[in-house]
Amino acid sequence: MATATTSLNSRRGHGRLKRVALLAGLVIAGLILTVVSIFYVKPGIFVAGLQRFRAWRMGLQQNTVVLQGQKVHFVSGGEGKPLVLVHGLAGRSEDWFALIPLLIQDGYRIYALDLLGYGQSARPDADYSISFEENVVREFMDSQNLGQADLAGWSMGGWISLKFAADHPERVHKLILLDSAGLKFDAVNAPLLRPRTEAGLAKMMQVLTPHPPTIPGFYARDLLRDFAREDWIIDRALKSMYSGKDLMDGKLDSVTMPVLLIWGKQDVLTPPSIGEEMHQWMAHSQLVVVDGCGHLAPVECSGVVGQTMVNFLKN
Repeated sequence: MATATTSLNSRRGHGRLKRVALLAGLVIAGLILTVVSIFYVKPGIFVAGLQRFRAWRMGLQQNTVVLQGQKVHFVSGGEGKPLVLVHGLAGRSEDWFALIPLLIQDGYRIYALDLLGYGQSARPDADYSISFEENVVREFMDSQNLGQADLAGWSMGGWISLKFAADHPERVHKLILLDSAGLKFDAVNAPLLRPRTEAGLAKMMQVLTPHPPTIPGFYARDLLRDFAREDWIIDRALKSMYSGKDLMDGKLDSVTMPVLLIWGKQDVLTPPSIGEEMHQWMAHSQLVVVDGCGHLAPVECSGVVGQTMVNFLKN
């Protein structure tokens, strides 16, 4: 009798374990399905998380500061001479992540900000002109007690940095411009920076890089939602640029610090001819054209670009 009771209890115990295991399996399956569904609908959430993980791995700190009454986000890290990094149109501080490890390793204190209107910074009702963002950079440097720093700008960020260097040469030790705008030219491909369809997104990538990736449809749709939310900012920034009020043609006499110009040879958005003209106007500049990459040279050719920047900053 005891043996039969023990056997019955054992079967009941196994039954409970099976039910618990089944329930646990259903919960796990439900969690996986939920995560997959969220990733399919909003993959940008996971990309943002990955970027934060990359920042943590690099030892970068996430910071905010209030400028012009608005929150400005930036990342900082490293020890040594200060280097301020200014991203381009529709960009953010994370755009510099391919270069930051080498710069920190070489002894620089990095400050990479999200300009107002971009990334994790506020989006106030403003004209988003080059002059507007130049003031953001100036106030940011003031907030970090950076009387003078090395300054690097990419694309629109190059234009902002160039204007800042011209207006405040005493505050820039060395200047680096990467695939920069700032001079008058026929910007025939600029309208493609406002994609509204998956086909438009593919055309934008063809303008940015000679090696455009294939973007999965679900991720492309999420990117397009982000572009749609921020299109009013891009529209105002481009209209201000088209007005020509902040063009630097004929205004580079006060840019007296050493200048490094880096260009992707296959850049069709801001072509190397702009770098060549800047180089002619600034006798104290040096121009490096990197073959095999386009407007995204700091990412596509980060090894060459990073080492070129380090060599320039050290000498």
